Formats: sequence, structure tokens, C-alpha cells
Amino acid sequence: MSCDHNCSSCSSDCGDRKQKSLKVAVNSSSKIKKVISVMSGKGGVGKSLTSSLIVSALRKMGFKTALLDADITGPSIPKMFGIKEKAMGSSLGIVPAMSKGGTEVMSLNLLLEKDTDPVVWRGPIIASTVMQFWTDVLWGDIDFMIVDMPPGTGDVPLTIFQSLPSDGVIIVTSPQDLVNMIVEKSVNMTSLMKIPILGIVENMSYFKCPDCGKEHNIFGNSNIDEIAKKFDIDSVSKIPLDVNIAKMADNGEIELLTTEYIDNLAKKISKMI
Repeated sequence: MSCDHNCSSCSSDCGDRKQKSLKVAVNSSSKIKKVISVMSGKGGVGKSLTSSLIVSALRKMGFKTALLDADITGPSIPKMFGIKEKAMGSSLGIVPAMSKGGTEVMSLNLLLEKDTDPVVWRGPIIASTVMQFWTDVLWGDIDFMIVDMPPGTGDVPLTIFQSLPSDGVIIVTSPQDLVNMIVEKSVNMTSLMKIPILGIVENMSYFKCPDCGKEHNIFGNSNIDEIAKKFDIDSVSKIPLDVNIAKMADNGEIELLTTEYIDNLAKKISKMI
């Protein structure tokens, strides 16, 4: 009865209390329609590869694409896209680099003097840097932004999920049982954050012999289909262990690589607009 509807001065927990949104607005010069995060519970499973293939597939479909490299301490995106020039700045903000295929890219390595300079920063500074990539970069008009997340379910992924308008998550894994156990941690995190899982990508899923064509499960038998079924995830993609993939990534030619392995997932994402 005595409520003045000023929740900031009230400690009561009632139905009228409005939760303050933690979402942060992108800079005024940018319009980003959909934000898709690529994550995994551990490192070295192929998040950057998956992010690159998906953004390349969407670009080839005619969409305006951007790739935000949120893996601050291990930024590999510029090398995979063959981007050597540094990001430029203006009075309005940071101008992202442009890949040969037409995707806008922002990564910490585009700001460092040397690509090999270590990033010895604590968590809050890393999270703040990722947020600046969202608020201070002049992205322009973008249909799909892919966010290449750092490994784990800690500070930076939490900041991204809370602050950016995340429209979906792609989880990346590999065939080992240990990694698949960690996949469930990622699935449970997205569930807590109420963000839909668009699909699971299993990298290094198999090796196809170039001589006989037989597939070999180098890292063990895949059980990604069972995991997807368990969590009611309807899109599964499998990327083989292929020396050509590694070679093109090392040579900065990732956009020239076939995207057939993740085309089903790219098509699903394309329907979000």
C-alpha cells in the first residue's frame, strides 16, 4: 500500500520489481541483426575454425557478416583470414579490418604491435576489452555477427552472454569422452542463460584415407549424435581431420575452404533473418 514504485530505494522482493537488463547497446553507427556465439568447455577443439567456416558460408550466401574474436589471449582469427594490416581508428571509433571475402573482423592481434606479443591481463580487463569490441568498433550494417569465444564457461563467456544480445550458441567438441563430458557443461551454461543451442560441431571427427576412402576414428568413436539427442539438439556437423584444412588456415586462406561440413548449420542460421 505504501509502494512509491521506486525500486531503487526498496529492498522488498515483490512481483512488481523490474530486473535491470545488463545488455549493452552497440555503438550508434552499427546495426547488427543477429549475434551467434561459438563456444566450447575447453580449448583446442576448433572454435576458431568453426567460426571461420560459418561466417564464410553465410557470406557466400550473400549476407553481411562480421567476426568478433573474443579469445583475447589466443587470437588466431586474423592469421586464418590472412589479415596483416592493423585496425584503424577515427574520432568515431575503431574501424574493423576487412577480409578478402568481405567479412568485417575485429581481434586483439589487429591492435598489437607484434602478433607474438603476449596478453598478460587479468580477467576484468579481458572482459572489458571484449565489450569495447562491441561498443567502440564501427561495424556498420551487419546481418550476422559470429563471436569466437574463449574456452571455458568463466568470466568472458558470462560477460558476453549477459551483455550482448545473444541469439544462439554453437557448441564445438571433439570425439574424446573427456571433451564430451565438458560439452555438457557448455550445454548447461547456455540453459542457465536461456540462450538456444543452434547445433553441435564435432571437429577432428574422423580421418578419411586418401587412398582407400575408408574413414578412421583417430580420436575414438563419435558419440555426438547421442549427446545431441540427449539435449534435443537437432543440428549436428562433423568436420574431418584433414591436413588441407590446417594448411589453408595456416596460409590465411580459410575463406577458400569448402564449407560443406557445416552447410546444414549455416542454412539453419540463415533462416533466422
